[in-house]
Amino acid sequence: MTNSQTQPCCGPECCGGTKTATVDAASDDAVRQHVREGYSKIAQSGSWSAAQSAVAEPASGCCGGTSKSSAGGGCCGPATVSPEQLASAIGYSAGELAATPEGANMGLSCGNPTAIASLKPGEVVLDLGAGGGFDCFVAGPKVGATGKVIGVDMTPDMVTKARRNTASYTKQTGLNNVEFRLGEIENLPVADASVDVVISNCVLNLSPDKPQVWREIARVIKPGGRVAVSDLALLRPLPEAVRQDVEALVGCIAGAVLVDETRRQMVAASLADIVLTPKPQYIEAMTNWEDPLYRKIVESLPSGTKPSDYITSLDISARKPG
Repeated sequence: MTNSQTQPCCGPECCGGTKTATVDAASDDAVRQHVREGYSKIAQSGSWSAAQSAVAEPASGCCGGTSKSSAGGGCCGPATVSPEQLASAIGYSAGELAATPEGANMGLSCGNPTAIASLKPGEVVLDLGAGGGFDCFVAGPKVGATGKVIGVDMTPDMVTKARRNTASYTKQTGLNNVEFRLGEIENLPVADASVDVVISNCVLNLSPDKPQVWREIARVIKPGGRVAVSDLALLRPLPEAVRQDVEALVGCIAGAVLVDETRRQMVAASLADIVLTPKPQYIEAMTNWEDPLYRKIVESLPSGTKPSDYITSLDISARKPG
């Protein structure tokens, strides 16, 4: 996909200049490939921290060239706490965690979009960047047997993992209402006006073409349908050293945009009733837990500042006009 507008670039191909359409496409693909490789290793190992512990050499790091000593988490999961501890800290109930298949929660969350969505029985839900299926399996019982949950992910290993988890979900719940599709969130394998709710958890900022993601979200939602997203956003621009760090990109930080830019992109996609709610507690918790990635970010920040001065978890809700 091509975007001829001047925009920040997280990859090494274009930092510091205006990108042409051809360079845009090449750098966008490079960003996706970095992210896909990182998340493939996470899927294979079971979590971010497990992927990092398997790193044998600096050049083979899950996030594109980091050693074990600098391995971190961000929304991809901290190395200092378990996925269950993280999920509990950001609002998932004990019942929700107990009901999801083992291995579906890999510590990739920065919020609980299913709580924002207030899901109802019979609704069709689409999860962007579904990973191992964690939020899909949380959403499934909420929409019930008459509803449906579709998870989309661009990483084949993640889709395979999620599909394997489906058998356990069906056995636990008696429901057969969750499916997973391979695809990019900029080009969703979903029909126009076919879903009631779009959810996503710390994934949209990984996309190199966020305006296109919001256009796709607006395309697939039914008139009157809604959006419920948890993601990371910026309160002010990050230092260039953080933005260029591929590990931070896979950790959902280097690709984040300003809160106001998120609003502009959503308005441009014709979404309405937009509510953006900063949740600084997530960033503060990651910093207090001394997550390795956040420690690394602290080293790149100006003296006297901290990650939560720049980064926030953001609850995003909106509707498509009816």
